[in-house]
Amino acid sequence: MTTTTVARITLAPREQQVLEGLADGSTLAVVALDLKIREGTAAGYLKLAKRKLYGMSENAAALAVAYTTEAITRPQLLDPEALFLPDDQRDLVPLLARGMAAAQMATELKRPVDIIRRDGRDLLTNLRARNRAHAIKRSWELQVLTAEQVVAWLR
Repeated sequence: MTTTTVARITLAPREQQVLEGLADGSTLAVVALDLKIREGTAAGYLKLAKRKLYGMSENAAALAVAYTTEAITRPQLLDPEALFLPDDQRDLVPLLARGMAAAQMATELKRPVDIIRRDGRDLLTNLRARNRAHAIKRSWELQVLTAEQVVAWLR
């Protein structure tokens, strides 16, 4: 098995904490409350983290890069056999990790946008994820998303 790596990225502790909170499916407001900081302060930490993470603008994409570069602790892997994920939903995971909107995914996969949106909702349900960032963590845990996939689009 060959592994492709990218340089490790170092985030400040608060930047890590904000990203990890988002990975658990919390909103930025809840993350800020948990960390006992203002939401604007948490947003500032998130902005700094995203800049370091190859300038990602979307939370899910920033999280995928953070796991790949080991900027935050990777979640423990779970048994991928515990998950049945149809190919139509599985195809969305790397695009979600790139931060694509439904319309961009539809263009990329040559499928109608309403079908992409339905498959996206079903994907979140099947992964038991609260939002896109949480879906990235769950995809990583269930080995649907890998560092190699993320590295492929980072280069």
